[in-house]
Amino acid sequence: MKLISFAVPCYNSQNYMRKCIESLLIGGDDVEIIIVNDGSADSTLDIANEYREKYPEIVHVIDKENGGHGSGVNAGLKNATGLYYKVVDSDDWLGADALTELIKTVKEHLAADALPDLYITNFIYDHALDNTQHVSSYESKLPVRKLTGWRHMKKFRLSHMLLMHALLYKREKLLESNTVLPEHTFYVDNIFAYKPLPHIRTVYYLDVDLYHYFIGRDDQSVNRKNFVKRYAQQVRVMREMIDAYTLKDIKNMEKGLRKYMWHALEVIMMNTIFFTCAEDSPERRKELKELWLYIKARDKKLYRKLRSNSYATSVNYLPWKLRSFVMNVGYGILCRKVKLG
Repeated sequence: MKLISFAVPCYNSQNYMRKCIESLLIGGDDVEIIIVNDGSADSTLDIANEYREKYPEIVHVIDKENGGHGSGVNAGLKNATGLYYKVVDSDDWLGADALTELIKTVKEHLAADALPDLYITNFIYDHALDNTQHVSSYESKLPVRKLTGWRHMKKFRLSHMLLMHALLYKREKLLESNTVLPEHTFYVDNIFAYKPLPHIRTVYYLDVDLYHYFIGRDDQSVNRKNFVKRYAQQVRVMREMIDAYTLKDIKNMEKGLRKYMWHALEVIMMNTIFFTCAEDSPERRKELKELWLYIKARDKKLYRKLRSNSYATSVNYLPWKLRSFVMNVGYGILCRKVKLG
């Protein structure tokens, strides 16, 4: 039995995927590595097949037409067999000691019949250009190394969230949530770190620095110029999150989860406003207006709460250019903190 299924969506990843795969192989026979070649035009598939031939009991390869990152995540989950499922982007990697500790912990919980629905670990913004790091941890939000539930989770600050890099879902819970990510869309990790959460009952925070999130390439989705350019895809993601749960659904969730789900909606809505308002055009103004109308039609109570009582409220009614200025300054501060670029 495989403890963890790692999905590695790859698109033209020949220059960096080896480091990612080698870091996952530390898990040995306790893991399976599902490399998803998403219509690459370089040697990605050849490298994937090379690893499959060398490690046939560990590495599996899916070769498919290009569908974007979400499509790769979906394909990996559909073919996964492990108890847990984790996505590792092909330019990222896992720390060897942290992965060893994680697998040891899963084995201990399995033996004690005390497996959580979700493991949360730290992740590191690893800025390769100047060899600096920023660790995102959760010790102030959850009990450390204790099986717990959402009721023990404390309030998150504006700049802090549960991101995909920190999450190791029990596969059956992920399937239960029916989380299917949209294709040809960036920023779908926001959905992956939101929609499954109400299906999670037990959580275990393991305070190890597991996931190394590479920062430094100009073509990365978190690069500011790409965020600004791809604003319409962020809007699409926001719509998916709005569709997932009504305000009534959220209010019926237990306290800690209820507060976090609202926090996540607020933050992603504010991000959506920022990347739409970062430049001015009739198309951008129309896109944002239509998003608000979509939310209103979907859930009037949620619409009113987002419009009047959320992080986005303070900037939503500013003139467009001033809104753009405020958002650019805010994102600049975040970029300097974690070196997003």
